[in-house]
Amino acid sequence: MRLTRKEFLGWIGAAAVGATTPADEWERRAAQLIEEYDRQGIHRTGSKADDLSARWLAAHARRLGAKVKLESFALDRLDLQPSFLEASGRRIEGIPIFDAPLTDAAGIHGQVGPLGSEAEIGWIELPPNAEYGESYEPIRRQNRHQAIVVVSKGVRPGLSLINAPEFAHPYGAPMLQVSSEHGEWVRQLAATQSKVNFVAQARRTRAQALNVVATITGTQTQRAPLIVMTPRSGWWHSTSERGGGLVCWIEAMRALMQNRPGRTVHFLSSSGHELGHLGLKNFIARHPALLTNAHVWLHFGANIGAVDALSRLQASTDELEALAVATSSQMGLSLHDKTRRGVIPFGEAGNIHRGGGHYLSLLCPGNSLFHHPADRWPAAVNPRAVAQYAAAFAKVAVQLAQ
Repeated sequence: MRLTRKEFLGWIGAAAVGATTPADEWERRAAQLIEEYDRQGIHRTGSKADDLSARWLAAHARRLGAKVKLESFALDRLDLQPSFLEASGRRIEGIPIFDAPLTDAAGIHGQVGPLGSEAEIGWIELPPNAEYGESYEPIRRQNRHQAIVVVSKGVRPGLSLINAPEFAHPYGAPMLQVSSEHGEWVRQLAATQSKVNFVAQARRTRAQALNVVATITGTQTQRAPLIVMTPRSGWWHSTSERGGGLVCWIEAMRALMQNRPGRTVHFLSSSGHELGHLGLKNFIARHPALLTNAHVWLHFGANIGAVDALSRLQASTDELEALAVATSSQMGLSLHDKTRRGVIPFGEAGNIHRGGGHYLSLLCPGNSLFHHPADRWPAAVNPRAVAQYAAAFAKVAVQLAQ
């Protein structure tokens, strides 16, 4: 839903949590935060930009008055080495699937053919959210091919990468992702039963990544805490993918500093999202009781306020869903879709679902730049939409915390 400026001003004035901030100030703050995040660079887990974003976000939280700490976790970061498909004097660059085995520099030589054929190297088209599809595991578990070429099948041309949920335990055949722009060439190689050289290599480097954990202590510390979480890492700049969630996270914190909560609230911004949610898993391992003992995990997921994305609500109970719907409706904001009860939700909310915790999750599927290198400020983001979601769910956070 897109409100007019007059409607948005009235909406914020009528329903803002403990503040008289005009709509343009909410929008300005959203734009500034997302632009700062975009300037940091490519936010892959354990990278310089990932470290910078953790310290940057921690500084924002401290300025709001929250008690902040950085929790580190170790990983074997993959540093990319030349990876490509080569045939008949032509070479196209690619990026390995991060939870598949790698090759050495010599690679694998053989004929390329459709997945399931007798060719040594299979090929298939897959979208950037392939890991959520029912056919992905069977593709990965097959033993017919020595290697697999994955032609990206995003909404826009280019190389939209697939997450690596089993990053810690690589499996299957080596897999190389190539841009959709090379799809026709790969089809021709298969049609002519051409021989190719397949190389998918990277260097493993021991590294550290950081989770940002900020706390606002409640007036009744014996009550179960609220967790507000959003991931911070991604394949590329990931500006619209992650930026809206970061704004919602900060604005919920601002609202709760202005409306001291009854229960303690822990804010988690995790790294490791694209690598099987490594950061969230580390946080739960450090604080295992929170998984089921937390009052609610409020999750801000992917693409919130992306220019062409529509909202989806994911909730563990009817009551939590009703709270989010009613609060959003009071503020003139429509939620477009809801995940059926019992269905495993997308993103980090899925970890909470599997662990038996209570969760309320907002995300916006349909981003045409999902996992795409062109997901950049300002073209990929609608700051006003981000501000609308942030204001509504800041109010939700305040209600959950009282």
